[in-house]
Amino acid sequence: MNMSANIGKNDEPVTRQTFDDVMVPVFAPASFVPVRGSGLDLWDQNGKHYLDLTGGIAVSGLGHTPPEIVDALVEQAKKLWHVSNYFTNEPVLKLARALADATFAEKVFFCNSGGEANEAAFKLARKWAHDHFGEKKNRIVSCYHSFHGRTLFTVTVGGQSKYTEGFEPLPPRIDHIPFNDIEAARAAIDDDVCAVVVEPVQGEGGILPADPDYLRSLRRLCNEKNALLVFDEIQCGMGRTGTLFAYMGYGVVPDIMTSAKALGNGFPIAAMLTTSEIARSFSVGSHGTTYGGNPLAAAVACKVFETINRPEFLQRVVEAGEKLKFSLERVAADYPDVFSGVRGKGLMLGLVMSGKYQGRAKEITAAAEKQGLLLLLAGYDVIRYVPALVVSDEHIEQGEALLRKAIDSWLEEN
Repeated sequence: MNMSANIGKNDEPVTRQTFDDVMVPVFAPASFVPVRGSGLDLWDQNGKHYLDLTGGIAVSGLGHTPPEIVDALVEQAKKLWHVSNYFTNEPVLKLARALADATFAEKVFFCNSGGEANEAAFKLARKWAHDHFGEKKNRIVSCYHSFHGRTLFTVTVGGQSKYTEGFEPLPPRIDHIPFNDIEAARAAIDDDVCAVVVEPVQGEGGILPADPDYLRSLRRLCNEKNALLVFDEIQCGMGRTGTLFAYMGYGVVPDIMTSAKALGNGFPIAAMLTTSEIARSFSVGSHGTTYGGNPLAAAVACKVFETINRPEFLQRVVEAGEKLKFSLERVAADYPDVFSGVRGKGLMLGLVMSGKYQGRAKEITAAAEKQGLLLLLAGYDVIRYVPALVVSDEHIEQGEALLRKAIDSWLEEN
């Protein structure tokens, strides 16, 4: 092998074409390559500016390269990066204590991604049920159109067949019910159920908030059937709906909750939170992770958590959410043939396609990209808005103006 030739190749500029050349094709990224970001501003390799209202899919809650988070990362990087789980470290202990103090939880498990956090949650639920009620209590009930991760276990719990087709056989004893359907929940949740899993606000499923009565009913049913209620707050947590975690706004307390995405503002970290009694079903060696809770990630998450978990910050999220919703409702009203309305909570909102334009949301997000506005999808019919929680009134106004330009140009072509 000519090693010098390989080294020379690595010095060549990379472009969007490089992705097609060398990456496994599980993503279809945009035609441009971002290289620099600040707040909600993003620039590509050619220097073109974009207003980023995607938040890295609800990850960059504090925007791109927030100075206080950069400082926390750099400071920790000079001290300690990794020591393995044969040891603990100060940042992870501080983060665990902060999460426990602020939530229902007493125990925390850290890992690297939302899928891993949910994997841990589902394993713990089955182990807890086995310990207390025997091996036959192992069925998990989840909702159609939910999303809980990409491992074989978590993608099966998520009720979207498009993510499981071709990967069979799937893990058994996992059933799905319609979201927000109390009667379907009553029919499905029996004594053999170990856990009921739900997103307080469905993300991938179309930005659908749970009805408060629905979550209260799930809580009662779980209590009656000795099942654990698991809230997946990977996307809707960490201030996204205007409370620190969405369950707080509903007044319904889960037995297990998962968090990721905005917890690290882009640095990979996730957490599973639960009570001491439930956590006892895990013992040394029964579950684990190599990188989970490493000092770098924990130090970043500590600063993120400290920044978001302030009344004035969360109040601003509520206000910004109301302003953004009003802006989107104004657009929907002015284009009634294109949009049927707006739904969601806080800064997790969906602009819903209407009539003959159903299934064509992707065309509008593509038109918006040409105007320098970055938006997301939630299925085929919903344009998803999950901007950084620090979005300003000016950003919202700018986003509306760019969206209108995109819609007008798209309608001219259609």
